[in-house]
Amino acid sequence: MSERLRKTASQLLPGLITAVSALALWALWLGWDQRRDLRPDGSSTGPYEAWQVIGLVLTLLVPVFWAASRRHIAAAVAGTTIGLTVASFYDWSDDASGLYVIGVTMVMLGTIAVTTGVSFLIAALWGGGAGGSRPQSTAPVTS
Repeated sequence: MSERLRKTASQLLPGLITAVSALALWALWLGWDQRRDLRPDGSSTGPYEAWQVIGLVLTLLVPVFWAASRRHIAAAVAGTTIGLTVASFYDWSDDASGLYVIGVTMVMLGTIAVTTGVSFLIAALWGGGAGGSRPQSTAPVTS
């Protein structure tokens, strides 16, 4: 494999991993629950419960941490956003009212905002991994 191809692959891999992870985690936590629950008063809830969304968010921290701790912040943000946006679009696009577009847009904007903040925080706290290095001290060493 040429050096250029290897470099390109190493730059694209974190984004691909976070995107595929986001798609898979959406399917795991939210993809199977498509039924609204009818309450005794006639109102409906769902289709997702709060614990499902919380589980999705907490498990998404793993691939985001993996990418951001290696200073692949753009890949963490873009991959997670693309994965969740595609998953929500696919999951909700059968809505006849057309309002799913608003929901998908909210998922996209919320994912961008939160993942950006979390990624910068992770990179600042744990950013000494393979993709980046912590600044070295320039103070002279005295014996």
